[in-house]
This record gives sequence, structure tokens and C-alpha cells, in this order.
Amino acid sequence: MNKTNVLAVALLLASAVCATHAADKRYPVAYVKKIEITEPSIRSAWERKDFLDCDDVVLTEDDVLYALRHMRRVSEKSYYSEDTERTGCLGGARVFFKNGKAITIGIEPSGRINTFELNAKLEPAGRPETYYECEPCASRKMALLKDALNRADERRLKRLEAEGQIPPGQAEPRLKALRESREPNPSKN
Repeated sequence: MNKTNVLAVALLLASAVCATHAADKRYPVAYVKKIEITEPSIRSAWERKDFLDCDDVVLTEDDVLYALRHMRRVSEKSYYSEDTERTGCLGGARVFFKNGKAITIGIEPSGRINTFELNAKLEPAGRPETYYECEPCASRKMALLKDALNRADERRLKRLEAEGQIPPGQAEPRLKALRESREPNPSKN
């Protein structure tokens, strides 16, 4: 294979990778006029405090902009799949665009996102809800929530130790191992 073919294949692969995390063109970040955080932190029936306390998860304008840049559309079936990771935490916002369009967006720390368009009265416009995933959002938010995850692990392990489900004195070493597993390993990079 000559250099031209190798370059062409490399460019094709690079464009395919970029397309998998391309934002929805209906909601361009460049046209965002205003963001209103309507629900900075909501807990649902899916909340698992042993994993993450929703009080530690707060949606920001930066989170919304980041999501708009990186979310990719998925089917409703994929969004509600049993295999989909859920934290039980959610934040909500209204996004207003310069062209007059407005949406409500719900963002989970796991990168699950749902949107629906709003009419002039800020009510659902009658169009179906749209579902997204955002892997970069999940990585970013979970990195920001590392302390919250550590606190949840500590609560869970101490409870398990107190209940006798793990041997006495094992909560601290296990907690240390979990914290170390969340730290980037420079030798692997």
C-alpha cells in the first residue's frame, strides 16, 4: 500500500471517529443565546447512594454546553436499555437559541441525555422526545465527581463492615484500592 492510500485510509478513519461524537446539528453551540438551569440536581427512583449521592451532582452551564458539543443521537430502545449505566441523578436546563428555538435538556452524569423542543409558551412543542449519549460527557463529569464517588464508596464499605458482610479492618484497604483505581496511571499512558 503506498503512502497516498495509507493517508486516505487514515483520513477516512479519523472522520468516522469524529462523526461518532458529532453534536446534533439542530442545536449548534454557536447559536446558544441563553441557558437556564431549571433543576441543578434531581434524584430519581434509580438513585444509588452507595454509588453516587445526587446532592453531589450539580448541573452547570458548562455541562450543558459540553453536552451540546458532544452528544450523539441514539434510539429510544438504546436509551432505555437494561445495559445502560444509570446513576439515578439528573440535572435539567432550558436552552434558548438565537433562531428562536428552545429546548429542555436533561443530563445524567453517565452521559445519558434527553431533549424536547419547546413552543413559545415554554411547553413541549408536540415533537417526540429525543435521546442521546455522550461518552465524553460521562468521562468529564465522573472525573469531576471523583470525590463524591470516593465518599459514596467509603459510606458503602463502612456499612458493609458494620453489617459483617466484609471482614473487620477491610473497609480501609478496599477504599484505598478503589481510590487508586480511579487515578490515572502514568505508566500506562
